[in-house]
Amino acid sequence: MVPISLEFFPPKTPEGAAKLGAARQRLYALTPEFCSVTFGAGGSTQDGTLQAVVEIMAEGKPAAPHLSCIGQTQASIRERLAAYRAAGVTRIVALRGDLPSGYGASGEFRYASDLVAFIRAETGDHFHLEVAAYPETHPQARSPQADLEAFAAKVKAGANSGITQYFFNSDAYFRYVDDLHKLGVDVPIVPGIMPITSSTQLMRFSDACGAEIPRWIRLRLQSFGDDTASIKSFGLDVVADLCEQLVNGGVPGLHFYTMNQAEAVLGLHARIKSA
Repeated sequence: MVPISLEFFPPKTPEGAAKLGAARQRLYALTPEFCSVTFGAGGSTQDGTLQAVVEIMAEGKPAAPHLSCIGQTQASIRERLAAYRAAGVTRIVALRGDLPSGYGASGEFRYASDLVAFIRAETGDHFHLEVAAYPETHPQARSPQADLEAFAAKVKAGANSGITQYFFNSDAYFRYVDDLHKLGVDVPIVPGIMPITSSTQLMRFSDACGAEIPRWIRLRLQSFGDDTASIKSFGLDVVADLCEQLVNGGVPGLHFYTMNQAEAVLGLHARIKSA
């Protein structure tokens, strides 16, 4: 089995924190290489991000906070880096991030490559830097080629590896990696895997981030209506098959978007392992 990593988001309530703690304990059975924790628009959950990271590290697992630079200043990023170093963090997921509502300007950073270059200038090689990759092209990219060049710029600035937006077409991933190789980019690019447990949630996420849901998957999900058992069973089949294609194709790892729940990821892992 390839190495896996897990993504969580900072809980907003004590109940959410308890549920996340329980989910983490179950998922640690998969011996993740690291766990990442997301960062809200404009840093709205940055304190929650650090708190969750510290908890994960206290449980004996490596943790990587997401750090988005949109709307941030060099001073605010420098302060955040200092807090992460003080906490013992050695891996960061460096992102541009989405512009929060009400922000007219984008702060002192325009692109994720600017953030990566700043982190390297400030901290040298202290952090392993993960960056985002888009096999189906970033929704705001001028063109697929421009998007490939944007990823190459992040690597040139000092990124160590990439984690992709989720997708359901393995050909898109393998073509993307091949195209990056042609640009001289050879860092590991780990596919991001989104379990399918709710059709409405998946449609909402995909519309927001530009991830394509193939028509046959969308129609099948819609046909199940509110039958959550059928949605989860179908989703397990589809995503397990995708993971098997990726693993057989030689991916360097799998990064699971857990949505702070254990069941779907455990089910997928069991299916892939037995394939």
